[in-house]
Amino acid sequence: MEDEFVARNWEGATDAVSMMVDMEGGEEVAPLEVQQNCLEQFATTDFIMEPGIFSTLKRYFQAGGNPEQVIEMLSENYQAMAQMANLMAEWLILAGASINEVQAMVENHLKSVILKTFDPKKADTIFNEEGDAPSWLTDLIEHSTWRSVVYKLAEEFPDCLMLNFTIKLISDAGFQGEIRSISTAAQQIEVFSRILKTSTTAYLQAPDSSRSTTVREFAKMVCHGQHTYLYAQVMLQILAQEPKGGSNVKRLQQEITKYAVGSGYNVTLIVSFVLQWVQRDPHCFLRFAVGTTGPSLFPPFCSGYNVTPIQLSLCGANTCPRAAMALVPMLTRNALNPADITLLYKLYTAPDAPPSDFLRIPQFLELLIDALFKPGSKVNPEHKIKYFYLLAYAASVYETPKKGKKPGQVCKDDLKQTQQAIEKVHTICLGGRSAMELIAEIQALYSCIRFPVVSVGVVRWVECVVKEPTFFKLCTETVPTQLALLDEVVILHPLLHSPILQLLIELFESEQTDLEILVQLEVRKMLLDRMVHLLSRGCVIPVMSYIKSCTDKDDTDISLIRYFVREVLEIVAAPYSLEFIKLFLPLVENDEITGPIRSSDNDLVSQFIGQCQSHFIVGT
Repeated sequence: MEDEFVARNWEGATDAVSMMVDMEGGEEVAPLEVQQNCLEQFATTDFIMEPGIFSTLKRYFQAGGNPEQVIEMLSENYQAMAQMANLMAEWLILAGASINEVQAMVENHLKSVILKTFDPKKADTIFNEEGDAPSWLTDLIEHSTWRSVVYKLAEEFPDCLMLNFTIKLISDAGFQGEIRSISTAAQQIEVFSRILKTSTTAYLQAPDSSRSTTVREFAKMVCHGQHTYLYAQVMLQILAQEPKGGSNVKRLQQEITKYAVGSGYNVTLIVSFVLQWVQRDPHCFLRFAVGTTGPSLFPPFCSGYNVTPIQLSLCGANTCPRAAMALVPMLTRNALNPADITLLYKLYTAPDAPPSDFLRIPQFLELLIDALFKPGSKVNPEHKIKYFYLLAYAASVYETPKKGKKPGQVCKDDLKQTQQAIEKVHTICLGGRSAMELIAEIQALYSCIRFPVVSVGVVRWVECVVKEPTFFKLCTETVPTQLALLDEVVILHPLLHSPILQLLIELFESEQTDLEILVQLEVRKMLLDRMVHLLSRGCVIPVMSYIKSCTDKDDTDISLIRYFVREVLEIVAAPYSLEFIKLFLPLVENDEITGPIRSSDNDLVSQFIGQCQSHFIVGT
């Protein structure tokens, strides 16, 4: 029985075991001192309930302690806190409370106490005293309630040995999906590898509506430190080369890089030979990384630097150092400059041009788009042709894969047309044209926005123009030409649905205080028409989710919700997906919304409700 319990420190007192012998000097401690130390522990509240009670009693009696004094002190200081808690729980259950409710009440209180009083130094003594993980720790991680406590503590105390070990136990037990955002797990290569696998799978399987949230959690974990960023990017680089699903992984890489750049993380301290090593043999690097303690090899991220070296290395910077040399200063400063643009232009107009992957770095593409389509941007007219060419090259030129000994070829069939379209739309958009002049150019714009890169530029231009505070005040059109262009973009390019919806939401929620109330309502109805158009082109769930959230928050004029519902009812037809019904049916069934538009039993509202009731059983 005694062997099952180990003495531990109690409220700062020195353990009786260490009082018998001075471990450094080898000198025995006086029995009276041992007795005094043990008595101090016996005098604490509920010490009889502590696991170390038997070991402490043994030391006390070996030092010649008085049994009667021990019995008296333990009895006097026994408050039965745990037993009283159990008794109160039983009374609550007898009074009618459910067992689950009482259990949750007790657990939540314990969680708050633990989070408030946790001491990482005392927690680490568990391993010092017991030499191995206690059995109760294994039992603890089986319960989600206590795992959540560990996650919160791990974020607050990342250097705690006991918490780091518990995180590894949780991962070993198969709960790594719960700790995707725990930065502490990034300190252990085994745990981090499992989480990286789980997070990558979650991203690939996530629906479009929740993918942005998944990416943020993933990027936050990966950007915990230089070692995690480099390891994850190399692993994803290998996966991106797979023919099936490789493009999705490449997109994930780009999203992580974008997050790192936006957060100002530092990877420039990583020595250049590591980057060259990654490019030559990434598998060899991974084997090295798995056998190395990452945090000691690579320092943590610091603000004020960038991720450009790793980004370019993974694109093959060592194969074309001149292109990398031109890109590094622009990506580092997040600004274009004519000298480096000229160097890139010369490289990509040469017969042996570098791979187009260098130009397809998202950060560089955004800089080009802003330079050519953002109102107010200043580009030297002498260099504009170079900007047009580089953007068109990145968007239209591709390399055919190798076939056996036959080398791959660079296809430039669409380069000239794309460049001409970019130049034409740039001239129209940034030429200071009036509304009437824009209408005269509408056919030319419609013809050019069939090129995806031109559509991206048009969306950027429209975003800047319509966000001007006085835009709607000065606009005399029922539907501004800029927003009419977005309708055409929605038809041609489904991948731009998300940014266009986000822009419409921002406009819908913006305060148009310069307009009269009725004019504001008309503007919002016009924006709702654009959302209905988005819905009709396949962007159904994101649009419906937003309108449903407006209803739930009760911060939108009910007449606008009614207008939207009527417009949707006029264009939809069975069969309906269950997800669509769960979002739309509550709006249709709301009498406050649809009551005024019901005219008979055969109206659109009744028909929709009848179709849902006939073909679906909608869960509450």
